[in-house]
Amino acid sequence: MTLLRRVFGVDKPIIAMLHLPAMPGRPRHDRSAGMRHLVESVERDLESLQAAGVDGFLFCNEADLPYQMHVGPEVAAGMAAVIGQVRDLITRPFGVDLVWDPISSLAVARATGASFVREVFTGVFESDLGIMQPDFGTIAAYREQIGAGSVAMFSNITPEFASSLGNRSLAMRAQSAEYLGVDAILISGQITGTATHLSQLLEAKQAVPNMPVLANTGVREETVDEILAIADGVFVGTSLKHDGVTWNPVDPERAGRFMNAVHRAREAVPA
Repeated sequence: MTLLRRVFGVDKPIIAMLHLPAMPGRPRHDRSAGMRHLVESVERDLESLQAAGVDGFLFCNEADLPYQMHVGPEVAAGMAAVIGQVRDLITRPFGVDLVWDPISSLAVARATGASFVREVFTGVFESDLGIMQPDFGTIAAYREQIGAGSVAMFSNITPEFASSLGNRSLAMRAQSAEYLGVDAILISGQITGTATHLSQLLEAKQAVPNMPVLANTGVREETVDEILAIADGVFVGTSLKHDGVTWNPVDPERAGRFMNAVHRAREAVPA
């Protein structure tokens, strides 16, 4: 059984984003609305996405602009608190992403019972936030230390707002990440909500044919068929929101149409 089928129960899963409003301590946090605002926002989107029939969720502090390489304890605690308050409503597998902090993501995943984390685990990148250079050996050791060995590591090898340093090809970076022990490879567009390049998806899939490769950004109703013809699954957020705006609530009609397109695309892909 493949990792994705074991976690999500289907091949080519659709993992929908649960974008939290800005967390305590971050510039966009709404102090007057408090933590209840975060919980209500997630509850609303969760209900819409489960009704549409997505296969899994990713909790993410997407609104915590500008992002940090290491989040504060208040952000990790806030994420865990929100997940804890909606946990009984969740009927699908879920993951955690505290941008760009793999250690905090793993800690919250372990505390909340998440099945996976999404982060940058390998490589060195110049980014709008400075040099991104995760220490994968330390990250993997930490996962074992906290008893999170069953939490899968979904590795973004083309992170948004960043470019790889050095001259290794995308294929070589995918092969290195597989060798070092990540559980899945993610291919992203340049910025949140922008399309993943099909050529990069194909290059990664050909380089690591036995590793799950997923599209990480910019998947839309109109493109999901061609993406699922190559990718083993997708993360989707912005295109399911009202007016296709990242910060808006999930639009149930858009989410329903998207999943209808997914069902058609899955039927068209040879077994």
